[in-house]
Amino acid sequence: MSSGASDLPSSATQPSEVAHSAQSLQGLRSPFQRLFPERTALDFTVVIATYNGADRLGAVLDRLRCQIVTSDIAWEIIVVDNNSTDNTRAVVQRCQAQWPQTVPLRYAFEPQQGAGFARHHGTKAANSPLIGYLDDDNLPWINWVRSAYRFGQQNPQVGVYGSRIRGKFATSPPANFERIASLLALTDRGSQPIPYRPEAKVLPPGAGLVVRRQAWLDNVPEERTLAEKFGQREAGEDLEVVLRIQRAGWPVWYNPHMLMHHVIPAHRLTRDYLVTLCRGIGLSRYHTRMLSFAPWQRPLMVLPYALNDVRKILRHLLRYRQQVFTDTVTVSEMMLYVASLVSPLHSWYRLLRRRLTRVNRSASR
Repeated sequence: MSSGASDLPSSATQPSEVAHSAQSLQGLRSPFQRLFPERTALDFTVVIATYNGADRLGAVLDRLRCQIVTSDIAWEIIVVDNNSTDNTRAVVQRCQAQWPQTVPLRYAFEPQQGAGFARHHGTKAANSPLIGYLDDDNLPWINWVRSAYRFGQQNPQVGVYGSRIRGKFATSPPANFERIASLLALTDRGSQPIPYRPEAKVLPPGAGLVVRRQAWLDNVPEERTLAEKFGQREAGEDLEVVLRIQRAGWPVWYNPHMLMHHVIPAHRLTRDYLVTLCRGIGLSRYHTRMLSFAPWQRPLMVLPYALNDVRKILRHLLRYRQQVFTDTVTVSEMMLYVASLVSPLHSWYRLLRRRLTRVNRSASR
């Protein structure tokens, strides 16, 4: 076969015709998208998981309505109602009646409680290769969608990337709050994109996360290991999703251009709330730590982690002394270390209790 321009399709020698055809197809996508929002292939999807978020959803949707430089992006919004008991559905329906037709606003219902289940539902329902996840207390900056889509286009090898998240506080946080800010999903790793390296065992939070849909569907099962709650905290469902994708070979990155604010009400800055939060995180640590290891390796890792937790407790006591009993942040940190130390025992006890419950149910039938 000869080579040269004559071997190329005729359309390749007439770029103006190609451009005209592409523009025509792009023009047809908008009305088709309005008529069939669940069948149109799009560029980007925003999934908002909410539970009883009727009073919070409006602010999030207002931010999304005001997104800039998105005229060349075909995107959608899916609000996943996670078994709410308030008027969340009615709020979404009111917004849909006044929503711009260029960006479909869809409602979905997920009866199984848990943010992980809600996000999984939204992932399956999405019509785009890139999905950004927001909670109902997340306020994305006006260029968040553009920055999220652009980063994904420029870095096709990256499977997951997280946002730069700052707090929007209803009241002043306690002294030294920055030491535990990350426990409330506040993340600021600087102004340059950087990778989350597997050896560091640090991963972005689920809020503000962007994931390639196929990477999720290929690596995240319907039933995940960490679906239970420890106190007020789900036991690392976000971490399990990201870690499964990372272990499949997809890099995980931080994108500082995806700026958003996490609304922190006053009650989340009280000592009672922060100590309870740290207790739940600590008790879930056995689960989240073991995600990085094969099942046969996990018993071998219990002692090294326990010794490290004891080291942290002793160092904390020597460094802060009386503040361990008086300072809100220091008390919270101590609770985190102590709960982490006992997390294997707590997890094994819960496992034994569930098994006994199943045995008793079977015996009573």
